[in-house]
Amino acid sequence: MEKEYRAREVEDKWLRLWKDDMYYFDWNSKKPHFIIDTPPPYPTGSFHIGNALNWCYIDFIARYKRMKGYEVMFPQGWDCHGLPTEVKVEELHGIRKNDVPREKFRELCVEFTEKNIKKMKETMKKLGLSIDWSKEYITMYPEYYRKTQVSFVRLYEKGLIYKGYHPVIICPRCETTIALAEIEYKEGRTKLNYIKFDENVIIATTRPELIPACVAVAVHPEDERYKDLVGETVVVPISGQEVKIIADEEVDPNYGTGMVMICTFGDKQDVRWWKKHGLELRQVLTRDGKLNEKAGKYAGLTVSEAREKIIEDFRKEGRLIKVEEVNHKVGVCWRCKTPVEIIPEEQWFVKVDKERVLEAARKIKWIPEHMYLRLEDWVESMEWDWVISRQRVFATPIPVWYCENCGETIVAKEEWLPVDPTRDQPKEPCPKCGSTKFRGEDDVLDTWMDSSITPLAIVGWPEELKEYPTHLRPQGHDIIRTWAFYTILRSIYLVDQIPWYEIVINGMVLGEDGRKMSKSLGNYVEAEEVIERYGADCLRQWAAIGGVVGSDVAFSWKEIKSASRFQQKFWSLTRFAAMHLENYELKEEHERYLRDADRWILSKLNKLIKEVDRAMENYNFSEALKLIRGFTWYDLADNYVELVKNRLYSGEENEKLAAKYTLYKTMSALIRLLAPFTPFLSEECWNALFKTGSVHKQSYPEVEEKFIDEEAERRGEKIRRIVEEIRRYKHDRKMALNAPMKRILIYSPERFDVRDISGAVNADVSFIEEMPKIETKVREVKPKYSIIGPKFKEKAKIVVEAVTNLSEEEKLKFMETGKVEVEVDGERIELSSDWFEFKLEKVVGDLSVDVLEVENVIVMIERV
Repeated sequence: MEKEYRAREVEDKWLRLWKDDMYYFDWNSKKPHFIIDTPPPYPTGSFHIGNALNWCYIDFIARYKRMKGYEVMFPQGWDCHGLPTEVKVEELHGIRKNDVPREKFRELCVEFTEKNIKKMKETMKKLGLSIDWSKEYITMYPEYYRKTQVSFVRLYEKGLIYKGYHPVIICPRCETTIALAEIEYKEGRTKLNYIKFDENVIIATTRPELIPACVAVAVHPEDERYKDLVGETVVVPISGQEVKIIADEEVDPNYGTGMVMICTFGDKQDVRWWKKHGLELRQVLTRDGKLNEKAGKYAGLTVSEAREKIIEDFRKEGRLIKVEEVNHKVGVCWRCKTPVEIIPEEQWFVKVDKERVLEAARKIKWIPEHMYLRLEDWVESMEWDWVISRQRVFATPIPVWYCENCGETIVAKEEWLPVDPTRDQPKEPCPKCGSTKFRGEDDVLDTWMDSSITPLAIVGWPEELKEYPTHLRPQGHDIIRTWAFYTILRSIYLVDQIPWYEIVINGMVLGEDGRKMSKSLGNYVEAEEVIERYGADCLRQWAAIGGVVGSDVAFSWKEIKSASRFQQKFWSLTRFAAMHLENYELKEEHERYLRDADRWILSKLNKLIKEVDRAMENYNFSEALKLIRGFTWYDLADNYVELVKNRLYSGEENEKLAAKYTLYKTMSALIRLLAPFTPFLSEECWNALFKTGSVHKQSYPEVEEKFIDEEAERRGEKIRRIVEEIRRYKHDRKMALNAPMKRILIYSPERFDVRDISGAVNADVSFIEEMPKIETKVREVKPKYSIIGPKFKEKAKIVVEAVTNLSEEEKLKFMETGKVEVEVDGERIELSSDWFEFKLEKVVGDLSVDVLEVENVIVMIERV
């Protein structure tokens, strides 16, 4: 074994040797099953640090559960459809989706996605993820999106999917509907414009371009300024139509002028008011974010162009009273970051039964528990159903046609699926009029319609439910309101069950500066870069140590380097163990030779196993790995190994067997404890020491209660502390740690094993029966000539001689009292102890010793 641990070489080696079928899930296995509903990421081509954090968590769980005796399913899917891919393909090819035939655009998306999947799979394999690649699914392929279409058909038949005319969120850049959950909010500054409708009505708005859509003006019912105006009408500039002034408690009288224009639609509050007061619907925005003919001379302008032009005209007309800068929060598309708009359209919706969703969510164990509240807050804030239709190309086709003769809606039968209505025709004539002429639905499904059936898909649905609910959903907190919410909704609607027993939430990765990772901020790190420089196991250790499940984690190169140092330390321990365990066969009979130091480390080891196992069961990876590293570095390497080296190198056979037995047990357990975190290092060390197949096929260490021994630990701690103090003694005297010493005598009310103390400090160590009488003697009184010389001049030598000639008792009294009188040339002179340096020695009988006290143990070191 080489002295230096070469992480990249080791990892490349095992990537070549490991076979995918190591982790294949067997439905017929008699072991208890553990099924993970793994996130299917968007195939961006980059498996970034945030992905790495999430997937490391999943892999820690999967590897741990396998070693605990479970048959683990760790599948991997790819959520291919939707805006991210389309936007990227449009950018790459310099086109918009409608510039080429629909099928051609879809081909470009598939080609782009397949390349990205390949890149991401390479990184995932380099990261040592124990994925069952036989369970891989790709949502853009018909074998998967058939399941999505089946779910659509079944929910439609249950009356849970419908087509309706309703205000929806649209992204003008992507020219498609998006769900409420897909809106992000961006803080910034904007202008609040005070605009005069007439002498009595002045409104303050940040959206002057929506004035043509104004259908009412609202004031607070208790606002004394406007009580007389309620019920009156006012003429709206631009449109010239008269609208009513109404009263509503939701108006903030302290914002702007306290008068609000209600437009259809500026925001969700406008939608609420529109419904509540039964107002007119006056749509002025088109799906591509431009104003229509209702905007008069501003028709055809974009939102920003119209805003600028209207303000310019109002300024000239004297309608613009003043402008203020205010803080503003605007909703943007979570993919392209374009400000979103609300327009009424006919779309497909899934009904949302809030109470059923929350009732189901409460049956799931949330880790951390408070993450459930995020889902609850989201569900309770929802104001309309989930819009599932999208005006894109690269997505699951909605399996619907419309009869061109009578307008009847024809939903595909399950046996027809998968279908693409833009290419395929129904297999039966129109059930209403018998016509065979149809127009296929060209809207497609929201990508969350694909990914929100993943727990069902991986267990054989829709043909069967081999096992359900699944056991675990690991995911980020940023998609609780989307992926978690939609999955719970679909599961209770389709099979009337919760989708998983537990959901584990991970946080986001921040840059080293504590801010969100961003290439523009210069704090972005690629997972590939970390792997190339330090290896995957170091990145995995960072993921474990970095934070607590549910919390955001700052990336840290310092932690990566610390992980690398630990790996080198563990490798050095393995080399040491391999040297002494070669040809050693573990036999339980060797247990009878165990000494105090052996029992001490075995007790601490078994407590460690218990604590780490408990931490892993609670998904507390940080605590688990910190415990392992602390034990390895401090208890094992710095203390136990140093204690037993002498026994292993030059002890009697029984002494060696005890140390080898202990070393074997300890290294075997530690490597297995580490295996979920550092699969490559653990595999290499396991094979170097034990050569018994893969460590990942071994069982997790079990606690051997017989070795947990508080008395052994107490004795072992004394041994450790004594060696530590003697080594400090050597260091302070600039002695080599392996330098031989004379006798060491130990007095202790309790006997313990001194064999390893003797070996560790290179001295003859023995007990004495009774507490010895330790006398303190002044070995030397050394004058400080820098003080005595100037003070006594020619008499200095006589003064020094007088002190030297003092008796032992007089010297001790001089040191203790700080003064003494001596006779110099017939004169009595008082001297101060500050003018001298006293060197003491302790004496036991006729031995000159240095005495150390360790707890209630007296250690006497014979002076050389």
